[in-house]
Amino acid sequence: MLNLVGVIIAFIVILILIRKKVNFGLTLLLGSLIIGVFSLEVISPIDIPKTMIDASFYSFDTHTIVTSTTELALLMTLIFVLAKCMQETGAIDRLINSLRTFFSKGGTVGVIPAVYGLMPNPGGSLFSAPLVDTEGNKYRLNKDQKNFLNVWFRHIWFPIYPISQAMIIICSVSFSDIPMGTLILANFIGFLAFVVIGLFYLRRFIGRQPKKRNDPPHAVHGLIYLLPPIVPLFFYPLTYLSKDFTEIRCFLLGVTVSIFLLFILTKSDGKTYGRIIKKSLTWKLAFAVFGIIIFQEMFKASQVHILIQQLMSSVAFPALIIIIVIPFLLGALTGSDFGALAPLSYSLVAPFFSLTGVSLLGLTSIIFISSFLGYLISPIHLCNVLSSDYLKTDTTRMYKFFIPAVLITLSIQVVFVILVFHG
Repeated sequence: MLNLVGVIIAFIVILILIRKKVNFGLTLLLGSLIIGVFSLEVISPIDIPKTMIDASFYSFDTHTIVTSTTELALLMTLIFVLAKCMQETGAIDRLINSLRTFFSKGGTVGVIPAVYGLMPNPGGSLFSAPLVDTEGNKYRLNKDQKNFLNVWFRHIWFPIYPISQAMIIICSVSFSDIPMGTLILANFIGFLAFVVIGLFYLRRFIGRQPKKRNDPPHAVHGLIYLLPPIVPLFFYPLTYLSKDFTEIRCFLLGVTVSIFLLFILTKSDGKTYGRIIKKSLTWKLAFAVFGIIIFQEMFKASQVHILIQQLMSSVAFPALIIIIVIPFLLGALTGSDFGALAPLSYSLVAPFFSLTGVSLLGLTSIIFISSFLGYLISPIHLCNVLSSDYLKTDTTRMYKFFIPAVLITLSIQVVFVILVFHG
C-alpha cells in the first residue's frame, strides 16, 4: 500500500512544482524517485536506477542499447527548431498575408491563429494575438471574444496533428503503441466538433459585416510556406516499407528536411539561418521527454496499477467516468499538453482499461481529447496567459465561451467512442 501512497505524494509534488514553473523534466524525475522510494516493499533499491536506465538508453532484459527515448527527445527538439525558424525568418508572416487575400467575412480572425497552430511551440498564441487584435477591430469584437477565438483556433489542429508532441508521445511504444493514423481517425469526430463550434462562435461574434470593400487579388506566393509544416507527413508511408522506419524516425527525417527546405524557400543567409537554429536549440524539451518516459517506467515498476485494478474490481464504479475525468482535471491543473497526457493521465487511468469494455484505441482517444480540453481551458496554460496579457483581459472571462464549447466537444467524442469502439 505504501507504493500507492508514494504515487499520490508524487502527483501532488509534480502538480505543485509545475504550477511554480519548475523545470518539467526535473519535476518528473523527482516524482519518479518518490515513487521508487515508496515502492521498496515490492522492488529492491537497485531497481530504481535500473528502471531509469532502462527507460533512457539501455535494456537490461535484452542487454542492448535502446534509442527510442533519445529519438523522441531529438524529434521534440527539432519540431521546436522548425517552429522558431518559421517565425524568425518571417515565413509565418508571409503565409498569413497570403491567406488574408483568400478569406473574407471575418474568416481571417480564425485562419490566422489556425496557421500559427501548425507550429506547436509553447505560448504560440502570443504571435497570433496582435494580428487577431487588429483583424478583430474591423468587426468590432471585444477583448474577450478576440481572446477566445485566438486560443480556440490556435489549437484547432491538436486532435489530428501528427507532429504534435502529445500525439507522438501517446502513440509511442512506451504508452499506447498504436498507429498514429488510427488515433487520428478516432479523434476526427472530436476535431470536426471543435471546428464547427469555433465557426459557430466566429459567426456569432462577428454579426453585422463592415461595408463591403474591393477584395484584394489572391496572393498565392506566400502559400509556399505551408510546405515546411506539412512535408513531414509525406514521410509517414515509409513505416510500411521497413520495420526500421518507425514513426518517430520517419518524422525525424521529415522535420529535418523541412528545416532545410525552409532555408531554401526563404533564401536566408547561411550564417543567419545557422544562428537562428543555434538559438532555437534547447535541452528543456529533450529533458522533459526523458522525464516522461522514466516516470512511466517507474510507475509500472511500482506495481501500483495492479493494486488499483484489484481495488476497483471489487467496487461497482464507473471506470469510464474515471478515464474521462482524470485526464481532464490533470490537463486543467498542470496547464501542460503532453506532460499531463502521457505520464500523468495515461499512467493513472490505465488500470481501469479492462473494466470498460472499450478498445484500447477508443480509450486512448478519450484520454487524448479529455486531457487536451482540460489543458486548453487551464488558467495556467501558457497560451491563455500570454494571449490574455496581450489583449489586456483575463483568462477567466473566456469561460462563458469555453465551458459549453468544451463540454459539447467532449460529449460528442465520448458518445462516438462508446458507439464505435465498445465491445
